[in-house]
Amino acid sequence: MLNKNVAPVYLDYAATTPVDPQVAEAMSGYLTVGGIFANPSSIHAAGRRSAAAVETAREQLAGLLNVSPHELIWTSGATESVNLGILGAARYRSDRGKHLITMPTEHKAVTDTFQALEREGFDVTYLMPDRNGLLALDEFEAAIRHDTQLVSVMHVNNETGVIQDIRRIGERCRERDILLHVDAAQSVGKLPTDLSVLPVDLLSLTAHKLYGPKGIGALYMADRPACHVLPLFHGGGQERRLRPGTLAVHQIVGLGAAAALAKSRQVEDLMHLQGLEARLWSGIGNIPGILRNGSETESFPGILSVSIEGIEGESLMLALEPLCVGSGSACNSRNRESSAVLRALGHDDALVQSAIRFSFGRGTTNDEIDLAIGCYADAIKHLRAISPQHARTA
Repeated sequence: MLNKNVAPVYLDYAATTPVDPQVAEAMSGYLTVGGIFANPSSIHAAGRRSAAAVETAREQLAGLLNVSPHELIWTSGATESVNLGILGAARYRSDRGKHLITMPTEHKAVTDTFQALEREGFDVTYLMPDRNGLLALDEFEAAIRHDTQLVSVMHVNNETGVIQDIRRIGERCRERDILLHVDAAQSVGKLPTDLSVLPVDLLSLTAHKLYGPKGIGALYMADRPACHVLPLFHGGGQERRLRPGTLAVHQIVGLGAAAALAKSRQVEDLMHLQGLEARLWSGIGNIPGILRNGSETESFPGILSVSIEGIEGESLMLALEPLCVGSGSACNSRNRESSAVLRALGHDDALVQSAIRFSFGRGTTNDEIDLAIGCYADAIKHLRAISPQHARTA
């Protein structure tokens, strides 16, 4: 086993990314008396400087997504964006119908929001994925009803990295005047996301998944008559009265800077991730009993989720130190709730509990991947050697 005194090796970029130094530097000028700190709602000169910084950041994010800046609404993060998009759109269109469609493999921010709508009288269809984690389009089309008003499908799954075919799903929705919401927290800034051509109505994102600060995100709302939301909060005219409250200028500047940086580095970053994923899978893919979770072809290379036969999950996590990896999604890692995503792929409890999510980023090196390969292989070997089941079958 590896020396536990080795410094932690961070392979949990799907949970959160470090703030890029260029982003932190940009933010630092918007906090103190020597910088631009005023309330952007104020009409005096200092307030106007803050407001200008907010709009510059909006333009930077719009440039990454290829949309008009006025189609972006600042929020506190992806969870708030999800709630505003789903609750706001469903309630706005409730007089047309109350049928909604999503998947049980969505992030809990989505599934819990749909459960809240069910308590309000909405009817939700949860479509199961195939064994690779993908939504079958024929099943999706069969689920659409005359009163279907909203569909929510994640772009990149936060546990498995599976990429859904958002374009084709969106085309089916547009044909029937159904709104499509997309949770793109794991994909914006990492995969090409051109909303000028993708038929998406509402899209949620957060800064801390793309090397920006925690506590800031945005909701994209397409500028077309069919797309509108009701606000969740009241008390001010900020963000077109859809998300009132004093804007966090320094965080917004951080998201804008992170978006601009992601746009300039997207090809380079993606190639880096592809190399890391291939290196890791080639190193552990031949371990007996290992299973890759989700599609191997329709997958984001920054996330690799694996399960292993005959290994208890909590023991495996402890044995993997000093690796900082995920067990399913970050939002479930501190409780014992079984992963709905992996159960939807048909895994039994043992495979679900043994799942490890490796996720990489700009700072991940080949040496760290090689260390992870050795650490994972050693942990499996050690745990199998001391397993009572292994002893009986040896």
